[in-house]
Amino acid sequence: MVKEFIEEALALPVEQRAQIADILLRSLNRTDPQIDAQWADVAARRLAEIRSGVAKTTRGDEVFSRLRGKYEK
Repeated sequence: MVKEFIEEALALPVEQRAQIADILLRSLNRTDPQIDAQWADVAARRLAEIRSGVAKTTRGDEVFSRLRGKYEK
């Protein structure tokens, strides 16, 4: 039964597989709604800072390049 379910799930488009994975992981790691709300507030504040120009952003490839340069010695 489980094997068939997994085979069917793997045949789904990536978006649907990601949704199933998210639902399964959330069922294992129950979250606190108050903590989720606090994180949502932090995310909204950070987005506002980026959009207003208060926060400076760095491209991901640049960040990883710096990290590789620092730790691949």
